[in-house]
Amino acid sequence: MNRLFCLALTLLITTCLLHGQNRIGTGGALKLYEQHCASCHGKELEGGLGGPLVGDNWDYAKDYDGMAEYIAKGNPEMGMPGFGETISAPDIRSLVIFIREMNAKAEAAEQAKAESHNGVFKTEVESFRVEKVVGGLSIPWSVAFMPDGQLLIAERGGDLRFAKDGKLAKPVKGTPEVWAHGQGGLLEVALHPDYKENGWIYLGFSEKGDEQQGGRGEGITKIVRGKIKNNRWTDEEVIFEVPPKFHNGAGVHFGTRFVFQDGYLYFSIGDRGRQNMAQDITRPNGKIHRIYDDGRIPKDNPFYNEPDAYQSIWTYGNRNPQGLDTHPVTGDIWEAEHGPRGGDEINLIKKGINYGWPVITYGMNYNGTPITDKTHAPGMEQPVLYWVPSIAVCGIDFYDGDKFPNWKNNLFAGGLASKELHRLVIEDDKITKDEIVLKGLGRVRDVASGPDGYLYLVLNGPDEIVRLEPVK
Repeated sequence: MNRLFCLALTLLITTCLLHGQNRIGTGGALKLYEQHCASCHGKELEGGLGGPLVGDNWDYAKDYDGMAEYIAKGNPEMGMPGFGETISAPDIRSLVIFIREMNAKAEAAEQAKAESHNGVFKTEVESFRVEKVVGGLSIPWSVAFMPDGQLLIAERGGDLRFAKDGKLAKPVKGTPEVWAHGQGGLLEVALHPDYKENGWIYLGFSEKGDEQQGGRGEGITKIVRGKIKNNRWTDEEVIFEVPPKFHNGAGVHFGTRFVFQDGYLYFSIGDRGRQNMAQDITRPNGKIHRIYDDGRIPKDNPFYNEPDAYQSIWTYGNRNPQGLDTHPVTGDIWEAEHGPRGGDEINLIKKGINYGWPVITYGMNYNGTPITDKTHAPGMEQPVLYWVPSIAVCGIDFYDGDKFPNWKNNLFAGGLASKELHRLVIEDDKITKDEIVLKGLGRVRDVASGPDGYLYLVLNGPDEIVRLEPVK
């Protein structure tokens, strides 16, 4: 943002506040934003599926005209629809001014902002405090727990870091180069269930493959495993990679969460912004996959013998699965699927099932136009739970600790745009309760039940890891 403009507008805001006449962020422009933008970029412009609009985050448009053109034309490769046909040019200009106003307002308010995680939160069956475990991170995406008590944290830009007692180590050297493009980057880190014996650590990330004309990259999810010795990544083995013919240049919907079970590795790949490909079993995107934990493909996978099918597919018709976990008692695999504008889902994952995207959905396009008029269709699975409006659901985890006995085996789901943590009670494969236990601390990127019995949250904005501690 132009600094002279910011200074002038900040002074104006301060004057208005003193006189009780601050109307910035109100009126028709606010209604336009709420109607067309908030479901993706957050009610407070803090970000959700789309990036935050406060701060210096406009990579594609740094001035007024550039922002207006970007809103009108969009950028489908980055998941940004064009609004030129649904919003008039004057209204687009109002949106640009609104965004600029809110940026200046945020800058003015930031000086007086006090951060605190020391309050007591009372929920239906448990009370807790939120304690910061480690800060100073750069867009953390996931966390794993080492046997010695250290945290191993994956940052979207590609760094893998250890943390202990609030101290953050230097990045592990020699980790794979990642394609930190849009929603892509270093997305998942997990230890093999037999880590103490074999030392394997698994990474899921977006890999940059061949260059398109003009030098723009293309890519998709890749999985490797390796070991860490003296803070260096070693012994790397490729577990899963996709041929270049299936890569694309979109910056959205990489999915990438892991579940280990009975010698298998289940993982997700989003539709990569090519929604119809989720229904195509010859392509890897828009699917949950199942391989052996050494990368081999099981011959009893549902489409292993289908002509031209992608043999690792376990389920299909999945939009952007950003949460995956196993029920501690039943062993069933549950998934959180980030929907469009509305239509976030919680699904029970079953072999060979079609989950419907984009033929059926409870959501619509971000610009308000319909995707389909169908929410049901023969041969397509219904979600166990769906959210309208969207919470921008992301990571999930079943709580299996002993610090919160009344939460035992409950599923916790994080929301990005909503900045919420949901507690879901499951009975007979149905969700019987959806309780919001926490709201407003930041975008909840991931949830993790720690071996120490605490529940950990990976937050974006602020970029830190916190844990929930019981209060009796």
